[in-house]
Amino acid sequence: MPFQKPASNRFRSTAWVVMPAYREAAVIGATVQALAPYFDNMLVVDDCSPDETAQAARDAGAMVCRHPVNLGQGASIQTGIELALARGAEQIVTFDADGQHRPEDAVRMLETLDAQKVDIVLGSRFIGLAEGISRRRRWLLKLAVAYTRLTTGLTLTDTHNGLRVMTASAARSLRIRHNRMAHASELLGQIAQKKLRYVEAPCTIVYTDYSRAKGQRMSGAFAILWDLAIGKLYR
Repeated sequence: MPFQKPASNRFRSTAWVVMPAYREAAVIGATVQALAPYFDNMLVVDDCSPDETAQAARDAGAMVCRHPVNLGQGASIQTGIELALARGAEQIVTFDADGQHRPEDAVRMLETLDAQKVDIVLGSRFIGLAEGISRRRRWLLKLAVAYTRLTTGLTLTDTHNGLRVMTASAARSLRIRHNRMAHASELLGQIAQKKLRYVEAPCTIVYTDYSRAKGQRMSGAFAILWDLAIGKLYR
């Protein structure tokens, strides 16, 4: 996908970027600084990191909310969304803290959200670009796509992409109960149940040595399936 820098971002002051972060002190500053030319409101939810994640994010210009105990990525996103809505956000962007995403993709997805009058725009590396992805990661993600299609009926190409853009109304209608990594599948299930209008948009994900070192293992995939199964018992 050819890279084109957006001319401007008319959602600069109305959109809030929510970044869940745990032990990201080495990269969170650069991630926040990359977003700063496009967004006024950048919120890092530090999930009780033992390192200097919170201070690094604050030094880079982000607002920081810190969990007193480690709860998981899903819980961090829910905390961030609730806080952003309480501060008047009109659009929510969820964005990984490790620098894998491009801020320019988030801007284009906001334009798509408005132009196509949908509730949520989901980033897809498989109609965009996945630089440096391993064969095992690609295979795991394809399995997740098949699982999502089977359980929700949604026809997507990428189901575990942290880059999403949604309206405030859509964000209020969603409720993440899976505190950890199963939240991505949970959100898609709610989009299907609530019949929210959605589209996918191309995005680029850049895998670095840093992100690959933090990547999902096969055991993580089974843990997600276990969490989803247990969650259904408590509906």
